[in-house]
Amino acid sequence: MTNVTLKVEGMSCGHCVTAVEGALKELGAQGKVDLSAKSVEVQYDESKVSLETIKEAIEDQGYDVA
Repeated sequence: MTNVTLKVEGMSCGHCVTAVEGALKELGAQGKVDLSAKSVEVQYDESKVSLETIKEAIEDQGYDVA
């Protein structure tokens, strides 16, 4: 498993947390959002999903990944 922390702009509430973590779960990844740090810690299997796909899934929810 690979761990990475991504900076995510635009998250501000519980709905944001649910949207981002849900999008990651659909990909088979696990995510833990930290609203105060504007980040998400992602754990994923590189053989099943790419970091680029993870970033796109978060952006598809309406957030900017730095």
